Amino acid sequence: MKRHATAFWKGPGKEGLGSLTTQSMVLQQTPYTFNSRFSEEAGTNPEELVAAAHAGCFTMKLSFVLGEAGFVPDTLETTAYIHFENGAITVSHLLVTATVPQIDQRTFEECVREAEHTCPLSRVLQAKITVETVLNS
Repeated sequence: MKRHATAFWKGPGKEGLGSLTTQSMVLQQTPYTFNSRFSEEAGTNPEELVAAAHAGCFTMKLSFVLGEAGFVPDTLETTAYIHFENGAITVSHLLVTATVPQIDQRTFEECVREAEHTCPLSRVLQAKITVETVLNS
């Protein structure tokens, strides 16, 4: 399986304009600029997209890991916080909130650790990955 996305950029770094388009067309010439990346201007940025990809990948992997352990989650919600410092992604911190019937904290944490180390996006990131969990009863 192969997936792709295309970035287009016109102009110099600070004043230029860019857009991102994904194979699925979920993003269709979605704008990004210097200010959408480094300040609060509207538009997306690569780090936000890495955060979305890591949160989505990890959450699906956790669902599979829980299933292999005999548990079916009612809900899983992961927020990824990407730290972009000195031109590099240095940390991806995952905040996981879950409702998983009949699982204990220790077993849940073991499943989270396995998902953390085996999700494809965790494996591709060279950043430090940290995970914080909230297990609802």
